[in-house]
Amino acid sequence: MNIHEYQAKQLFERFNVATSKGAPAQTPEEAEKIATSLNTSEIVVKAQIHAGGRGKGTFTNGFKGGVKLCNTPSEARELAEKMLGQTLVTHQTGPAGKVVRKVLVAASVNIEREVYFAILMDRGSGMPVVVASTEGGVEIERVAEEHPERIIREPVHPLLGLQPFQALKLGRELNFQGDQWKAASKLFQNLYKLFVSLDCLMVEINPLVETDKGEVLALDAKFNFDDNALYRHKEILEMRDLHEEDPREVEASKFNLNYIGLEGNIACLVNGAGLAMATMDIIKYAGGEPANFLDVGGGASEQQVTEAFKILVADKNVKAILVNIFGGIMRCDVIAQGIINAVKAVSLPVPLVVRLEGTNVALGKKLLEDSKLPIQAASDLAEAANRVVAEAKNR
Repeated sequence: MNIHEYQAKQLFERFNVATSKGAPAQTPEEAEKIATSLNTSEIVVKAQIHAGGRGKGTFTNGFKGGVKLCNTPSEARELAEKMLGQTLVTHQTGPAGKVVRKVLVAASVNIEREVYFAILMDRGSGMPVVVASTEGGVEIERVAEEHPERIIREPVHPLLGLQPFQALKLGRELNFQGDQWKAASKLFQNLYKLFVSLDCLMVEINPLVETDKGEVLALDAKFNFDDNALYRHKEILEMRDLHEEDPREVEASKFNLNYIGLEGNIACLVNGAGLAMATMDIIKYAGGEPANFLDVGGGASEQQVTEAFKILVADKNVKAILVNIFGGIMRCDVIAQGIINAVKAVSLPVPLVVRLEGTNVALGKKLLEDSKLPIQAASDLAEAANRVVAEAKNR
């Protein structure tokens, strides 16, 4: 789950991570009121969408830039009018862009220097790691590719946490001096407390800045949380913005289904993430393109399978469906009955190929055969992939 920048600032304030003052606005009138309350002539208005590159983005109404500076509350209102309700296209949104429903109105600061700072989970070591660079304010991927020597990595012991000496070391490596060095070190430790306390997978600050007044502030942030731990953080769940998510993924989450939309035309329904990856790979190998990743999990019910089919057929790009089930905890006969119910419920508009293997496979295949429904059974995965690709190409 991701959150907006203004929500990140709220979390920063909660954990004493220094940041600039500001608040979100849904209307131009709110934007003007917030700008007035900041009591400053240096104001920034920032479009709030789940995508980077906002400052260089373009609105479909022709207005350029989703991050704008201004000097008066009335100017903040005018900028909000040009952004709110408009679609912003950036290099991360794709050509479709995203609709701006809120703007962040904040006090702007005079930046002397920018650095990059992030805490994330290193899946290789199974430990948190700090990734930092003196090259802030730009795409960190480009820095890593062109100047890998400028990337700082500091592993963090999962039980001991970020130690004071590590925070001071990071501050020194990022060229902070004097009082700014101490302020940066304190910010790093508070940020790590936030990371652990809220079960984050990533907290990225780009840029972390040093101002002309000697302040060290986290200006722009990107968060990613562990979905499996969100039940412990209702306040974070309340920050979820469904408008920023794929409607199919939102619908799937209601039934505890794992769904990720892709660009192809062959829908995949599997049980298990590893099997999903293998299924998508073999579809590609057979010359097709997967339309999604849909994992019903190891203990799906007939209702979940039915709902999964409804989500699949709602995608107008889907030309064929491949169901690939390896029955372990999940019995093949339960999946087969769910498939039968789903086909009857949604009046399947595209060819369906099914490959079953594992617990109660014989019973599952018999249920499919006896149903007399237009379901093509495959004996193995290779046959299933070749058949579904051929069906998709014929439509």
